[in-house]
Amino acid sequence: MKQTRKMDARKRIALIAHDNKKEELLEWSSYNKDALASHILLATGTTGKLIEDTLSLPVHRMQSGPLGGDLQIGAMIASGTVDIVIFFWDPMESQPHDPDIKALLRIAAVWNVPMACDRATADFLMSSPLMEQDYEAQLPDYTQYLKRKVGAR
Repeated sequence: MKQTRKMDARKRIALIAHDNKKEELLEWSSYNKDALASHILLATGTTGKLIEDTLSLPVHRMQSGPLGGDLQIGAMIASGTVDIVIFFWDPMESQPHDPDIKALLRIAAVWNVPMACDRATADFLMSSPLMEQDYEAQLPDYTQYLKRKVGAR
């Protein structure tokens, strides 16, 4: 039997942006303000404050990314409390917390969480009819993986 994770019509959306991408995320968020207003917004610290001030919408803020905010969002993904990730990351500049960023990208893929890393993909996600309805995301079956890992000990 396949396992699923239920996403309510009101999605829990994590918003993250590197410094060089914050302005782009703010522009995108402003354009999508009406759509975002019907969802629960989460964000890393600085990005969350900027979005809150710009949109006048409530944002549940984590730590700043370099102080562990990326990891906090990753833990929420692993526990099933984030439905969508919008992460405008800067592919042209190395970040001091690159391992945390890679872990965030990885954990979203592990748990089949939709993630947009650029404006076009974020537009496609937000314009999907699935954004406004309940959705059952299929979870990967890691049973065999876990058996291999436990047996390897």
